[in-house]
Amino acid sequence: MDIDTRLLRYFAAVVEEGSLTRAAERLYISQPALTKQIRQLEVQLGVSLFVRSRAGMAPTDAGEALAAHAGAVLSAWECALRVTRGATTRAARTLRVGFVASAANERTQLIIADFARRRPGWRVQMRQTEWTDPTAGLATGAVDVALLRLPVPAQSDFEVEVLLTEPRWVALPAGHHLAGEDRIRFKDLYDERFVATPAESGAWRDYWLATHERQGHPVRIGAVAHHPDEWLNAIAHGQGISLTPEATARFYQRPDVVYRPVTGVGPSQIGVAWPRTHLVDDAVDAFIRSCRAVAATAASQAPA
Repeated sequence: MDIDTRLLRYFAAVVEEGSLTRAAERLYISQPALTKQIRQLEVQLGVSLFVRSRAGMAPTDAGEALAAHAGAVLSAWECALRVTRGATTRAARTLRVGFVASAANERTQLIIADFARRRPGWRVQMRQTEWTDPTAGLATGAVDVALLRLPVPAQSDFEVEVLLTEPRWVALPAGHHLAGEDRIRFKDLYDERFVATPAESGAWRDYWLATHERQGHPVRIGAVAHHPDEWLNAIAHGQGISLTPEATARFYQRPDVVYRPVTGVGPSQIGVAWPRTHLVDDAVDAFIRSCRAVAATAASQAPA
């Protein structure tokens, strides 16, 4: 019997999370789609894998038996994929680096330049993803390493080193009644409509909506954006406001959107991330060392 490894990965995520909702967020798919995939796996195997209740999803005896071996099967398959893809990229002397939005801000080019000195003849292929995948292709193996805005869903699946920390600001339409303020309290934005990332982005979406820093006030969604241009247009057209890194004010300037510092929310971090199942790869290791070197230089030059 041939089983799609995707179904096995979905099964393993539900076992680990104990919830369809949390597993769907981690996998960047909708809950109904995940339910359908689990049922498909049960049909193929001819067994029930979960007992469903309001408390969540508990594996049956058959589910427990499958879970005992699923992790090893998936790890072996992921290893095989990375070896195969890595052979291609090594032959082409190309390192695939995933990112979302502004990557590592102004440090991105410094990192690439440092990597070029460490690995002459290699090139860095920057691959940007939409906000439906905050891991920038790392979760699917589409890239070798990634520069990510933290936190990301299933962050424990990756090795992560923080490269820089910066405040979160707020982006407002130019005509907003708070646009003239020098600094804005987050509690004054509780009742505003927000521009959100897609639901598939899971915990990343919650972070940029500051759902855990609202003192129990519900989030109001005015629009959903999949990439920076869509996000900027939604804000400019008055469909909502949005928390954003301080760097956005430098990278995405336009006359109908203003950026202001905001108090009452924690800072944003950018990290370099790679799979925990990472094989020994000189190119990936060199890129990580470049990230560390650039971050260390920036820290030493920062004002005291």
